[in-house]
Amino acid sequence: MKSPGNGLHLRAWLALLLLGLLGIAGCSSLPTIVPDLARPSDPPVQLTGARGPLSAAQSKAILARLEKRGQDVSLLDRHLALEEAIVGSPLITGNQVRLLQDGPATYRAMLAAILAARDHINLETYILDDDEIGQQFAQALIDKQQQGVQVHLIRDSVGTLGTPAAFFKRLSDSGIEVLEFNPMNPLVARKVWALNQRDHRKLLIVDGHTAFLGGINISSVYSGSSPLLGSQARSDGGLAWRDTDLQLRGPVVAEFQKLFLATWESQKGPPLQAKNYFPRLESSGPEVVRAIASSPDEPYSLIYATLLSAIGSAETSVYLTNAYFVPDPQLLAALEAAARRGVDVTLILPSKTDSWLVFHAGRGYYAQLLRGGVKIYERRGVILHSKTALIDGVWATVGSTNLDWRSFLHNYELNAVVLGAEFGKQMQAMFDTDLAASDAITLEQWNRRGLDLRLQELFARAWEYWL
Repeated sequence: MKSPGNGLHLRAWLALLLLGLLGIAGCSSLPTIVPDLARPSDPPVQLTGARGPLSAAQSKAILARLEKRGQDVSLLDRHLALEEAIVGSPLITGNQVRLLQDGPATYRAMLAAILAARDHINLETYILDDDEIGQQFAQALIDKQQQGVQVHLIRDSVGTLGTPAAFFKRLSDSGIEVLEFNPMNPLVARKVWALNQRDHRKLLIVDGHTAFLGGINISSVYSGSSPLLGSQARSDGGLAWRDTDLQLRGPVVAEFQKLFLATWESQKGPPLQAKNYFPRLESSGPEVVRAIASSPDEPYSLIYATLLSAIGSAETSVYLTNAYFVPDPQLLAALEAAARRGVDVTLILPSKTDSWLVFHAGRGYYAQLLRGGVKIYERRGVILHSKTALIDGVWATVGSTNLDWRSFLHNYELNAVVLGAEFGKQMQAMFDTDLAASDAITLEQWNRRGLDLRLQELFARAWEYWL
């Protein structure tokens, strides 16, 4: 379980490690976690707008507009036909999507939205630290609660293990409804005790019309200026955290609201006050977006299956930036197969990390990937925490999902898929900037690494299922 600040919260890590020791004997082989990815013969992809489903002709026209370089819609169709069958959630047009890079820009946008709230605020987060940034958010939420705006907070029990109880009592005393996700204490568990199932989502919804999601927790480790703007140091002298979020407005926000309310209900939160959780949402922009959530209650991760389908349909490029990379055999096979058919497969991974085991477990796959034609770069000068993908310049995803077994099997995760060449250009520019600040890993160089690194990789890979 990854965490800012001091890396893993020690007590949380020890608890999960104990769980791993108790269960690892039954995990000699890893399960298949995605469905058959054979391309189905589905009807044409249909989009949904602010007033409901669009006609086939309207959907085709929008996909044609989104298509790169004015080609026909076959490229997007190949990405979307299987995705539609796997996920089931609608593709929704008429959204405005803003790409937010790093903590300062994201926090400014989030706090501005909170300040403007008039009806309700729903916040779901893995980590909420009792530090300068956490206190800033706490005060903003308390202020809005006192103004009559109802605030609901879902905080993960393990992720907030290091946050004092007094911090959350202050929120509760102000009238904010605080719900602890899967409490570590089995005596207060509201359902079957599931220590290993964690809420890794990061989601803020304001008044039902604005949503934020991505990889950014609420913690002062993100307080450094954006490394993309040149300054990489935090005020305490530590490395800045490189991360990515989205701000969305438009009809797709209702899909994220449904997911928040479903989590609240499944965790047996108190009855919600009568607020306008689903206001009338007008078209706000040109972007087509799909909300995708995954949870361990499902037979496989919908986000992961979607990513595999997109990689399998890739024709020109697969660009992945990810903080915690411990691929399973299916992802390895998909990346290598894409590279073999001439697709430019490039990974940007961390050079520094807050999770030693995950870092070295992932590096244990470098030689295989490099031999398969996959290009690997390590981001220097920052703690890389982003979880993004861009495929063929037209299919992009940003969210909370890491490329490791914890995200695939044990976590509740949340991503947005954004379609189209215009947003793809923004993602490409961000990827190119990170690439320029990264060091290439070559097979010749990697084969010369020392015995100490090889032993660390071997040890870490023995634990990859539980990381």
